[in-house]
Amino acid sequence: MAVPITILDCDLLLYGRGHRTLDRFRLDDVSDEYLVSTYGFPRPFIDYLVELLGGSLSRPTQRSRAISPETQIMAALGFYTSGSFQTRMGDTIGISQASMSRCVTNVTDALVERAPQFICFPQEEASAQKLKDDFYSLAGVPGVLGVADCLQISIKAPNAEDLSYVNRKGLHSLNCLLVCDTQGVLLWAETHRPGSTQDNIVLHQSNLSCLFETKMHKEGWLLADSAFHLRPWLMTPVQIPETPQEYRYNMAHSATHNVMERTLQALRHRFRCLDGSRATLQYSPEKSGQIILACCILHNIALQHGLDIWCDPGPSSMETEEDCNNMDVVETEAYSMRQELILNHFS
Repeated sequence: MAVPITILDCDLLLYGRGHRTLDRFRLDDVSDEYLVSTYGFPRPFIDYLVELLGGSLSRPTQRSRAISPETQIMAALGFYTSGSFQTRMGDTIGISQASMSRCVTNVTDALVERAPQFICFPQEEASAQKLKDDFYSLAGVPGVLGVADCLQISIKAPNAEDLSYVNRKGLHSLNCLLVCDTQGVLLWAETHRPGSTQDNIVLHQSNLSCLFETKMHKEGWLLADSAFHLRPWLMTPVQIPETPQEYRYNMAHSATHNVMERTLQALRHRFRCLDGSRATLQYSPEKSGQIILACCILHNIALQHGLDIWCDPGPSSMETEEDCNNMDVVETEAYSMRQELILNHFS
């Protein structure tokens, strides 16, 4: 009597006769070119992740043949970088959809646990000053500690009808707040806000806002586009420039902010699961936010390994910013600081 396939354990699919087993798929058995084309990263990078995450991925199991940390990482990388459905990527390395899902969850959780290690502002004064010097060398804007922007990432509709995740394009999404340095390294990432939340509100409700208002506002400022409101620690463009100095400031601001625009393009280019034109993240908002954060961590690790992420800007299905038609909600202190900046450095 035939056994219904629906009650077969995943291990039978993994290790049964006629199926490619995990023992037959090892890093040493494939070329460097295959790893890059299929998983998006070279061998040394994957080896580093195995060493970094191996302890977290080698949890005790009742199974006689657990999926190795190496295979779990390769499965997750394949999903992050391909944007394809899990079944398709799982077929590439010979594991089932259920096993593929567990691999993505395990690797994502292990990466998110290490977020503070890889995504943070510099703590030492010398490092912060170098950050300012690097930004100043771009276009002459002094005191910049980072460039901020928001990124919309498509997700599936939540089980509960929650309209807060419907963005202004009518798509379900998360609105993610990111800050980067001159090299595209992410210094901050909050990836859990509903897609309908305006960029300025995302920033206002973020821990980043609290950080700069209570600790870092005297050390420097962030740059952001006109979707955000001017603050003493957040310099935005002049909405209607009238003087040559204001025009020069806006040009320098735009040239500096371009670092973030290129970083967002690079993130979606490398991690196709974040590109709505390829696929929508088929997870709950909570898990989707963790996957996005995991990709941000991998982005920084890739930069640490010298893997260039810059790519030419191209069309995208998701906007990286709102229409720049929000008039500044000007605080007296913030306006005075921006005017002083303009007069002292762009006259």
